[in-house]
Amino acid sequence: MFVGRKKELKLLNDLYASESSQFIPVYGRRRVGKSELILQFMSLNNGNSLYFLGKKASKGLQIKEFLQTAAKALEISFLAEISVDSWKQALSLVVKQHTERGQKLIIALDEFQWIAESSPELPSTIQELWDLEWKNSNSVFLILCGSYLGFMEREVLGSKSPLFGRRTANILLTPFSYSEAALFHPDWSVEDQAKSWFLCGGIPYYLNFLKSELSIEQNIRENFLSEYAALFREADFLLREELRELEKYSGILIAIAQKPQTSGELSKAIGIPEKSMHYYINTLKTIQFINTYLPLDATGKKKRGVRYRLADNFLRFWYYFVYPNMSLVASMGPERAYSSLIAPKIDAWFGHSFELLCREAIVSLYMSENVVSAFEIGEYWDKAVQIDLVSIRKDGRIDIGECKWGNTDSVQSLISELDRKIKNFPNPEGHTINKRLFLKKFTGKTPPGIQVHTLEQLYSLNIKQEN
Repeated sequence: MFVGRKKELKLLNDLYASESSQFIPVYGRRRVGKSELILQFMSLNNGNSLYFLGKKASKGLQIKEFLQTAAKALEISFLAEISVDSWKQALSLVVKQHTERGQKLIIALDEFQWIAESSPELPSTIQELWDLEWKNSNSVFLILCGSYLGFMEREVLGSKSPLFGRRTANILLTPFSYSEAALFHPDWSVEDQAKSWFLCGGIPYYLNFLKSELSIEQNIRENFLSEYAALFREADFLLREELRELEKYSGILIAIAQKPQTSGELSKAIGIPEKSMHYYINTLKTIQFINTYLPLDATGKKKRGVRYRLADNFLRFWYYFVYPNMSLVASMGPERAYSSLIAPKIDAWFGHSFELLCREAIVSLYMSENVVSAFEIGEYWDKAVQIDLVSIRKDGRIDIGECKWGNTDSVQSLISELDRKIKNFPNPEGHTINKRLFLKKFTGKTPPGIQVHTLEQLYSLNIKQEN
């Protein structure tokens, strides 16, 4: 089942219908659905599409397999029998044979970094072919796809790349929003849809593992706590593909999964000198395992004390619950492991995830409220206060929110707590404060002077906008 990506598909289809050749890099983190997007687009253009998946193999073998793939995909059988020793010859031959039919050819080179690893000249080869043969011919729709963000940004998009300035568009594919992720399990309640996003983030590969006929608890046991399940070692597998010195990187990720930390705190926890810690942190940022954030306030002053946290929900869950307990999980089995290791902590963990959802939802809320000013969303903390949601708006207003996933016994007590936090929030210019409560459920009357948003409302907002 292919879900979402309407904007990206429309872009690709519109560009294909144009009367010019196109060169489009498609990149993003692993498992985000790049290949599926390309294949879905190609399925609409059968007979004019050539998809080649790169691998860690010799140049000669990859060229041979490329021609064999072209022979089958384009039904030009003799291509499989031809022997050439360069990518220039192979690409030129395939394009020439197909464009004699008078149709634009889609060529998608997936995992481009692996093809280029055995053929470092390939970016320069593509530059030459694009400049001299393809650019003005309306004959080629070239897609270069890669998961190594550093490679794609440096060797395809970067100013020192032979391909710099030649792309006609580019797609940085990001994980699904919480509302888009709900499309994978349309029959679930919004609470279970939220929990699935808490567990998998917006990564379609992971969301597809969750079975609609099972409960969230059953899905956790089956997909995360069985030693033979695909997700049981997933994050470790991803890390091993990207990095060495796994012990140090894993230590950093486990520490951050427990709570966001500064580099100094990480240095003490892991035993890595702080000067060296910056290298490991920057590496993890490059592969999108962690990101940085600062307290957001209205003073405009430069902040100190950058904190680091895991970049997506799947990694947060895996490094908090699974990786530190892998031996126990293997010995206890899924049932006992869930009841002993996860069940006592899962609701509190969901609570932190709910804060992330609410910060993402504020964009949709603004659309529904016709807020047109620019804004910056984050959170705020200091020694006196911790605020779940802060949005600094350019129209002179500040939204401050409290996010409560658990059962709410007294809305008034939450409002009192929010008022206390607002008093401790730096607001030297006296901007107008909008108070918001984000609750999993609420059936009472909304008190004056505050906006109350339920999980049901946050999901329904996006449905209305899509329709």
